[in-house]
Amino acid sequence: MSDTPSSPSPARDPSGSLLGKTASYRATYAPELLYPISRTPKREEIGLTAERIAAGRLPFMGADLWTAYELSWLTPRGKPQVAIATFTVPCDSPCIIESKSFKLYLNSFNMTRVESPEVLREMLVRDLSAAAGARVGVRLVLPEDFDAQPIHELSGVLLDRMDIDCGHYGPPSPELLTAAFDEQPVTETLTSHLLKSNCLVTGQPDWGSVQISYTGPQIDQEGLLRYLISFREHDEFHEQCVERIFTDLLERCQPVRLQVYARYTRRGGLDISPWRTSHPATLPANVRTARQ
Repeated sequence: MSDTPSSPSPARDPSGSLLGKTASYRATYAPELLYPISRTPKREEIGLTAERIAAGRLPFMGADLWTAYELSWLTPRGKPQVAIATFTVPCDSPCIIESKSFKLYLNSFNMTRVESPEVLREMLVRDLSAAAGARVGVRLVLPEDFDAQPIHELSGVLLDRMDIDCGHYGPPSPELLTAAFDEQPVTETLTSHLLKSNCLVTGQPDWGSVQISYTGPQIDQEGLLRYLISFREHDEFHEQCVERIFTDLLERCQPVRLQVYARYTRRGGLDISPWRTSHPATLPANVRTARQ
């Protein structure tokens, strides 16, 4: 089976997805369950015009790193198999894949006979690439390698150490971001475990840790922490929150180099970890945190 993506699937409106709705599980292969959602409308909200997006002139590059912990299929002789799967969706893909549809799609392999793990990987690459509109990387971790999977927290100076007053929990408040423009630039990495937002469709809470690495005017840490906390009642998908954080920091604090990486806790056996960078950089290792 070829790794070549089939024709891209048409993007759909988030409100038409199965999020928050009762859905029957399909236990046999059903790629049509995947539900692509265009990245463009939310990017326009943060000041990126459709023309700029179409021309590929985004202020960032990067990817969305997914991990699936509930993947199972049958061998040709009917014996169940299990694996952990990791997926890399490039951020310049036209669409994100709605997470419940992703979960339902993965569960459609539960009673599907597949010749080998490599054939399964090829099927996943083909279907997910068609949904996202760009090639999606797929890696399978088989049971013999489960014990080697590490847990590691995001490195950096922990913003959460500060005892600050907070009172704004939405919408996100970029005016809280300030930087020392009259001082020497710095290079530092800052982290927080207090990122929380809500699903754009269902309002269910999404919990995450975030790492911000930059070079430029030193960002005021108290203001940054208050800004991150201001996402607490904000409704937006994970990928959209990270891009909002990136563009707000870029505009308000004017770093010359910037990376924003968030690792959200899993829901339905899937976690999503968006990463955006202003410059070419090595993709972060898709290593889960303790909360994931």
